[in-house]
Amino acid sequence: MFFFDPMYFLYVGPFLLLGLYAQLKVKSTYQKASRMPAPLSGAAAARYILDSSGATNVTIEITEGHLTDHYDPRGKVLRLSEQNYHTCSLAAVGIAAHEAGHAIQDARNYMPLVVRNAAVPAAKLGPSVGIWMLIIGFFLKLPLLLMLGIGLFSAFVAFQIINLPVEFNASTRARRELVALGIIDSDQAMVVKQVLDAAAWTYVAATLQAIATLLYYVTRFQDSR
Repeated sequence: MFFFDPMYFLYVGPFLLLGLYAQLKVKSTYQKASRMPAPLSGAAAARYILDSSGATNVTIEITEGHLTDHYDPRGKVLRLSEQNYHTCSLAAVGIAAHEAGHAIQDARNYMPLVVRNAAVPAAKLGPSVGIWMLIIGFFLKLPLLLMLGIGLFSAFVAFQIINLPVEFNASTRARRELVALGIIDSDQAMVVKQVLDAAAWTYVAATLQAIATLLYYVTRFQDSR
């Protein structure tokens, strides 16, 4: 319904293009940094950072897929894609250090991460249940259902906004720890910064897209009254 509305693309289109650019930027910077050697593998760098920061209870595992690296705060598990787990490159240690940064945030109760984790259940409903509420609400002209749908999608937007400082802080921690522990030098840190900055733009684009989508829904709701 919404995807065939020209107004939808007017609101969201620029940020869809920004997201596409960010994905291409991540791919190019990651490939470039993958060809630059590092003294440790991604897994070894993450283990060194975690142990040095006191997060010795966090385990490191391999996960399937490409750039599927993530930290699971529930199981205290840092999962690295196979390439980043085994490879000794600036790309691998940068991504691994970023995820280790999330584990350190968790260990130190970094408040934005605490809030983000608490918002996960509500945020998951926004793009799924909330969207269907909006579609049905517009089709059947049910204002209450529309307001509930907008409320759920707003929770998703709030989650996206809260997530930004979490990601930026993890990247800052990653670069700082890599240099402080002597895993990379200051020149190599600039390459890592390029990789993590490119990844950060994917989060920025997703957040802006979510905000623009919410504004579109609110405008459609106001026009329907």
